[in-house]
Amino acid sequence: MTKTKLCSDLLAALAGKTLATAESCTGGGIGQALTAIPGSSQVYKGGIISYVNQIKRDLLHVPASLLETEGAVSASVAEAMAWGAREVLGADVAISVTGLAGPDGDEFGRPVGTVFIGCADSAGAVVHEYHFAGTRAQIRERAIQAALALALERVGG
Repeated sequence: MTKTKLCSDLLAALAGKTLATAESCTGGGIGQALTAIPGSSQVYKGGIISYVNQIKRDLLHVPASLLETEGAVSASVAEAMAWGAREVLGADVAISVTGLAGPDGDEFGRPVGTVFIGCADSAGAVVHEYHFAGTRAQIRERAIQAALALALERVGG
């Protein structure tokens, strides 16, 4: 499914609800894809690009202890980012992405291509771990598409 189709289907599935994003390695790519769809402002409230840990802590309320013990690229941080975006932006559903697009892995031994994507709503949260291959741009694009697909699956689209 194309990114445009994923966005259109997700926005339609969320009719009457609101969506927010918390992005790290995708750098706002999910928000950009969503806002390219006419009428997206009826659903999409906005997003926080939390590229550094300070923003994850200060704006998304990710506990410093999680960042220190598990690292920014972890399931726990992806979940906390989703809950933080949902709360801070006042949305019904929130998508989060944190990962390693390259050129290097992290201090916890995670390799380039490791991405955690979270989705939080009133029913709870899910986080999936992905391992994408390719260039930095390809990893980021694959993460955007996977995030949109996970959210669509989560909301029943």
